Amino acid sequence: MAAPHGGAPGAGIGWAGLRGRGSREGGGQGGREGRGRSSPAAMLRALRRRWEAYKYRFVPWLALNLRRKRRTLRYVPESSQDKIISDEDVFETLLKIFKALFINDFSRQAHILALLPEIKCKYLELLTVEQKQLEVNSCNHHSQHVFSPEEVLFNTLGFSITRDRSSLVSAGTGVFVTKGFVPKGTVVSMYPGTVYRKHEPIFFQSLGNPFIFRCIDGVLIDGNDKGLSRSVYRSCSRRDQLGPFQMSDESWLTAALQNPLAVGQYVNNCSHEKAANVCYQEFDVPGYFPVELKQYLPNIVYSHDIESHPRCVVLVTLRDIKQGEELFSNYYTVVS
Repeated sequence: MAAPHGGAPGAGIGWAGLRGRGSREGGGQGGREGRGRSSPAAMLRALRRRWEAYKYRFVPWLALNLRRKRRTLRYVPESSQDKIISDEDVFETLLKIFKALFINDFSRQAHILALLPEIKCKYLELLTVEQKQLEVNSCNHHSQHVFSPEEVLFNTLGFSITRDRSSLVSAGTGVFVTKGFVPKGTVVSMYPGTVYRKHEPIFFQSLGNPFIFRCIDGVLIDGNDKGLSRSVYRSCSRRDQLGPFQMSDESWLTAALQNPLAVGQYVNNCSHEKAANVCYQEFDVPGYFPVELKQYLPNIVYSHDIESHPRCVVLVTLRDIKQGEELFSNYYTVVS
């Protein structure tokens, strides 16, 4: 049975962040045509664009077309082999970059550190080490140098990524490695959004939404940064805030990213010409994840009363990726 990432809920065959860049842009064009007098040809074109956006959620179409798209599928023999790297490696990578972001923004963390004196001592030690290194490199003895989040990512993991126009025709926005080198088996991005468990209401948010991601177990992540999806995420994020402690990152909804990895919803599907170089991997955030670092997690659960661990989806490299390359994923993962 196929269990792709991304698609429509409750269908047996899932969907893998099946976003369809062309369909997103086409939907906008259809809206403009609809304001004037529509000819039969224009209506047919608009209907076709609607179908292009919807077909990835139509299970019979998926079943008939999976074999035709073998080049864009990722096959794993069983769900236990779906993960490219261990959860421990994912955890350590997120911990490493989030700590670096926290230290870089240390001067604005006073309200948190005042409530966590033992944590404050630990970060002061780390900050002292970093400042000494900066003093050697820049001879600056007076103030902490604040880097951009992208610079922190490069200084910590050896690469930086950004959104830009995709190299695929009519694919809209894509994600590129803009600096450095990404080794095989590296967490290179995260898929942000509101996390919906089975049977939680997502119907209205999903209408015309090309950013719904379905995990193999049926959990859905809405990575849309506009409209109702945006409002729902912000509402849930502020609902879960505990005093000065933010349980999630809202900055991915804006152009000024606090977590530079949170652009995974813009990674395009691979094609016959562009092979996949990353894949999706699900990761449940453990309960012992440092509370002061949760402000960088770009996911929030829809229901406040759920006791399970928050779900994240990371993108892991399938091969070495060089500067200037675009990231491509398999929107489908088929588990035998």
